Amino acid sequence: MQISEGFPPLANNESLVLVLGSLPGQRSLAEQEYYAYPRNAFWSIMAALFGISGSYPERCAGLMANRIALWDVLQASVRPGSLDADIRLETAAANDFVSFLRQYPGIEAIVFNGKKAEQLFHRLVPTDTFQHLRLSGLPSTSPAYAAMPFSDKIDAWKAGLIPVQPAKERSRK
Repeated sequence: MQISEGFPPLANNESLVLVLGSLPGQRSLAEQEYYAYPRNAFWSIMAALFGISGSYPERCAGLMANRIALWDVLQASVRPGSLDADIRLETAAANDFVSFLRQYPGIEAIVFNGKKAEQLFHRLVPTDTFQHLRLSGLPSTSPAYAAMPFSDKIDAWKAGLIPVQPAKERSRK
């Protein structure tokens, strides 16, 4: 079985909230872009909440302008296909969150894109790494999680991304 390897974090020194997925799916790996699968709602939710749109580099810049960092719990794992349920736990290796949080000390909160990301984080990352942070689970943006309407996902993500404010609101202060 081939090991899937994740991407480097998308973050800057202004980042307040870290959004964590589990591991990039096959389409994301092929395109080397977070949430590249067109039916994944992540970028649509970011567009609805923060007006983030455009090319992939423009969307990434929009996240960082809105103080949102993006990464995955796993650095690597065997996962045939793109479903989180197919992640082979015995091969799962977590990213280095100690170094990440040292490099980006402004991070105040971690939000998980779906239950699997949250479960993997709590299973693989030592508790003392994140004791000082607000943690919250958010509904998965994956099309595999169709039980929740898009409008409800937007509401949940809006609540979960506090303390982040859209860049345009911050500039008015």
